[in-house]
Amino acid sequence: MKNMSDTRGRSLSLAHLYVAYSALALGGLAGLLQVLVRSGGLTLPAGIGYYQILTVHGVLLGLILTTFFIIGFLHASIIRTSGPYSNRSIVLGWLGFWIMLIGTIMSASMILLNEATVLYTFYAPLMAHWLFYLGLTFVVVGSWFSGAAMISAYRHWRKEHPGQTSPLLTFMAIITIVLWIIATLGVAGTVLFQLLPWSLGIVERVDVLTSRTLFWYFGHPLVYFWLLPAYMAWYAVIPKVIGGRVFSDSLARLSFLLFLLFSIPVGFHHQLVEPGIDAFWKYLQVVLTFMVVIPSLMTAFSLFATFEIRGRELGSKGLFGWLRKLPWKDARFTVPFIGMLAFIPAGAGGLINASNQMNQVVHNTIWVTGHFHLTLATTVVLTFFGISYWLIPHLTGRVLTKEMNRLAIIQAIVWTVGMGIMSLSMHAAGLLGAPRRSAFSTYGDAPQALAWIPYQAAQAIGGTILFIGIILVLYIVVNLAFFSPKGTETFPVADSGSAKTPKALEDWRIWLTILTALILIAYSVPFIDMIQQAPPASKGYRLW
Repeated sequence: MKNMSDTRGRSLSLAHLYVAYSALALGGLAGLLQVLVRSGGLTLPAGIGYYQILTVHGVLLGLILTTFFIIGFLHASIIRTSGPYSNRSIVLGWLGFWIMLIGTIMSASMILLNEATVLYTFYAPLMAHWLFYLGLTFVVVGSWFSGAAMISAYRHWRKEHPGQTSPLLTFMAIITIVLWIIATLGVAGTVLFQLLPWSLGIVERVDVLTSRTLFWYFGHPLVYFWLLPAYMAWYAVIPKVIGGRVFSDSLARLSFLLFLLFSIPVGFHHQLVEPGIDAFWKYLQVVLTFMVVIPSLMTAFSLFATFEIRGRELGSKGLFGWLRKLPWKDARFTVPFIGMLAFIPAGAGGLINASNQMNQVVHNTIWVTGHFHLTLATTVVLTFFGISYWLIPHLTGRVLTKEMNRLAIIQAIVWTVGMGIMSLSMHAAGLLGAPRRSAFSTYGDAPQALAWIPYQAAQAIGGTILFIGIILVLYIVVNLAFFSPKGTETFPVADSGSAKTPKALEDWRIWLTILTALILIAYSVPFIDMIQQAPPASKGYRLW
């Protein structure tokens, strides 16, 4: 099929980014209200419930912002490195976008009407309106059409360039969307075959353990679906921004393949206190979870090697002199770099969450929420902001001005301060036993609960500063999309060097076979046990 101009491809990417930042505005406002209520300083008006805004915050920021932004970025990356989309990919991409948008409106409407106050994880036996589950189904199915557009473009490039190694960013984008498609089979399974028939009254009861297991089959790979686009920028964009090149094309591809292998069969580490799952299978998935440390350390080594090599090329001296040579006044570098640094404590917290013994201390406390805000809301989101500062003007035919660049660095500092206060307070309160998900309460002035109150007040302060950061980034995005001077903003892609990449790294038969084997090993026997020894299923409950 004949390739067409990338104008429609740019419009496709932009449409996704606009929805993502709209979700940031609404979800961010819900987050501000949430921390204020939890501090005891605000009572919501008009019968609006705390758990209703908590659901809005989680769904819009954890699912809608991320999914739309990532798919828009992946489309743009493939078009930039493998050429304009064919007619087929454009049609599939727009079909995916509209199906996702319709699903988003359906699910968000049910939450706003207080018909789906089931939180971000929508655990059974809490029962939402059936339109909420149908909307989630639309979001997932729409994303599959978007994935089909990307895979079609990738296959077209492979057909046109037989025997050649695909562009690095294209390869990374395909790994990311393949991970997403395989992971969403779990959430699609529980929604389509359990929760939707249950909410429609077709079946009276639902198997809660199976539902949660299918959710976490999806839920942890979702974390890497968030992270891998940030890694794409770190590996292949940031080196170009600083004037360097990719440290190793082969290492970058191998790290992404390892993330694909070890991020899916690990959901049980979110269910370590869940009855009905044998301890051996939990242990196996904890081991697989810790294997993800390997590609993470490979990434850290590659990135800082790139930084040091470039610094020394610019004449740096001494052990850490290269740090002074990095372009700290360039928001395209500085904003994602802050996200990189945040991933150090975030990763350490993840090891605690995944450890069977230490997890018992922090499980179901607000520590977990603090960890979540370091990984997604700092590492991932700051990198997404850094991407936006060149991607949006690139797509709109405008430029990143000095004023917006300066404001972007200020925004990152505001975000980091706010997140530091809020996340550290969450971690500290969690160690004191403060629960996650719960509204403000002194629990009858219990001494332990009263010890949490100062930390909850600090969370409100941090959350307020974060909301100021949201206002700033929305102002920058609107400026770059509609008001910045016309011009040409490049999509920076670093040179991968001349070293030959092993063909085995792009042999999908090898890696998909290994992945399938790992999933079957990790989940087949536990699922058989769940079916054979299923506890009594549950009716639905509406507790709001």
